[in-house]
Amino acid sequence: QVQLVESGGGLVQAGGSLRLSCAASVSTFSINVMAWYRQAPGKQRELVAGISSGGITNYGDSVKGRFTISRDNAKNTVYLQMNSLKPEDTAVYYCSILRDQGWSWGQGTQVTVSS
Repeated sequence: QVQLVESGGGLVQAGGSLRLSCAASVSTFSINVMAWYRQAPGKQRELVAGISSGGITNYGDSVKGRFTISRDNAKNTVYLQMNSLKPEDTAVYYCSILRDQGWSWGQGTQVTVSS
């Protein structure tokens, strides 16, 4: 069973930065896509950013230019650097990975941005 352990969430003021980390219990060489999703209260879960095994990235429109996703294959870890945070970025952020066996999800980490 795959385990994804997220860390780095917390409370930050608008304009600040946070970096989320997600460590996978499997080798990243077996992972096709690593991604971050988020879900705010009363809203649907949405894609924040994804990165393929080849390093191709894509971002949700609301975070383009502010967030950066990266992966460290040696550490089996994916990161999300979040800059210029806004109150509307407040949500639970979930790490997810896609392997040949399908998607796996982390437990989520809370990010709260105060105005």
